[in-house]
Amino acid sequence: MRRGLSVLHRAIHKLEPLRRIYEQEYTLLGRLAKMVGLSKPVTDDELEEWKELVYNSCTLCARCSLVCPVGNDIVYMVRKFREGMAVSGHAPEGLIGAVTRTIEIGSPMGVRLPAVQAQMRHVQDETGIEIPLDKEGAEYLVMLSSMEIMNFPEYLSAIAKIMKQAGKTWTLCSTAFEATNAGIQIGVSDLAKVIVKRIVDGAERLKVKTVISPECGHAYTALRWDGANLIGRPFTFKVLHILEVLDEFRAQGLLKTEGFETAKMTFHDPCQLVRRGGVIEQPRNLMKMVVKDFVEMEDPGKYNWCCGGGGGVSANEEAEQLRLEAFKIKKRQLENTGAKTLVTACANCRITLEEGLEHNQMDIPVVGLTEMIAEHLVETPSAKS
Repeated sequence: MRRGLSVLHRAIHKLEPLRRIYEQEYTLLGRLAKMVGLSKPVTDDELEEWKELVYNSCTLCARCSLVCPVGNDIVYMVRKFREGMAVSGHAPEGLIGAVTRTIEIGSPMGVRLPAVQAQMRHVQDETGIEIPLDKEGAEYLVMLSSMEIMNFPEYLSAIAKIMKQAGKTWTLCSTAFEATNAGIQIGVSDLAKVIVKRIVDGAERLKVKTVISPECGHAYTALRWDGANLIGRPFTFKVLHILEVLDEFRAQGLLKTEGFETAKMTFHDPCQLVRRGGVIEQPRNLMKMVVKDFVEMEDPGKYNWCCGGGGGVSANEEAEQLRLEAFKIKKRQLENTGAKTLVTACANCRITLEEGLEHNQMDIPVVGLTEMIAEHLVETPSAKS
């Protein structure tokens, strides 16, 4: 990488306009410097130039926060910077569209309830297992992301089979089936609050004990770690990622599998799960249940490198070239493992990884961990329809 480009893309450099505004508005010396013309104001033209750094080249992966030598939570500052960018009209069109559809329709990809119900009927026909909707008093409310509804319908089928075997009650919610939080990605907390509140209202109306975040990283961060602060009060239910739930089932002896995958496999750690959520051991516990030849990537767990599509980058057409360039890091990680299959637990990661692999002409299938576990379930009387 050229030296100039390296300096330009330093995480802390991306925050320079935010630093200058803070200095000018909240420090005595900064206010004086602004008054006498020694500190130039931040202009719309400058913010437009900074859009590439704040949106296109940042996935909110938080690796910079993890390794910052002075402990700055840089990714949180980027999110605050994005808030100013969005309200001043400098957010990418792709993200504006995604968040608008989420607020107005309920899904960033424009998915409506009839599409979910159609998938429910398909899964019921395929598995013979009832897919409950608006079942009051269920133990679990299962959330979906648009990508799982549109691109990976096998996820809902896997959930149905697993819940049946574990003997757990669960439900989908007609007013809150979408977990993806485009408000977090664009950086506007007021919009993120609307999306979270929709889920909270649905979960409390149905009186569920636990809300399960799907294989979607930012949905998990928004609901599990930001949600209560966004709505201004504690939840009346727990929030767990699907991998946390599956690992609990495993520990309780409720997740019974048979057989092993024989291909060499590795696991891509979604950034929001491992660095922001600490979900590190759970996927490895689950992988070892069904994978005979599991190999770690270099820099696994909390140090793993982003797929390149987080933070709304996958929805941002302006970022495509940079995203594919950044994928070279993941390409090197994969090549060094010698793995024949890549497993992950985030639908957004999965699509981004598939696109990067195709671009680099790498014939490596990408599979979801939840679905792989479901494929190895022991067929027991309790698991049959």
